[in-house]
Amino acid sequence: METLNTSSATSPVVLEHDTDFEVRSENAMCVNYSKLDKPITSLLKYAVAGMVFGIVLVKAEVISWYRIQEMFRLQSFHMYGLIGSAVAVGMLSVWLIKKFNLKSIEGEPIKLEPKKFNKGQIFGGLLFGFGWALTGACPGPLFAQIGYGATVIIVTLLSAIAGTWVYGKLRPKLPH
Repeated sequence: METLNTSSATSPVVLEHDTDFEVRSENAMCVNYSKLDKPITSLLKYAVAGMVFGIVLVKAEVISWYRIQEMFRLQSFHMYGLIGSAVAVGMLSVWLIKKFNLKSIEGEPIKLEPKKFNKGQIFGGLLFGFGWALTGACPGPLFAQIGYGATVIIVTLLSAIAGTWVYGKLRPKLPH
């Protein structure tokens, strides 16, 4: 919040800037966030959903390093089928959200902000793909792999966190 003093005013004028929204809208497709204060126990539904998602990743063999290597060597359709299914479900979900004006789990309207394409997405996608091919892990299954017992993936997780931090530091200097 900024305070602006003017010579004609007897009290300061308050200008409010939602900096959090501004930063989030630059970096995300969806800028929803809840302004409702809730007890920490309300996060239980997210923990359960995360655990179910992890189990699905394990059972579908998405976290298998060998399955990921098969995909990058074009030896199996398994991962391409899963990714294609996820894209189809995502497209259907976005269409349903827009068509029926659906609300979030907290009952708030969902806003999907359009993003314009830039060449940095190509470089970022290639870098992501190379890292995925080398490590056999992408961000989604990292925690499931660690939970499954592949503790060497902790190195990949720490590298992903470090890469995110470096990007955050270099972002203003990168072409967007």
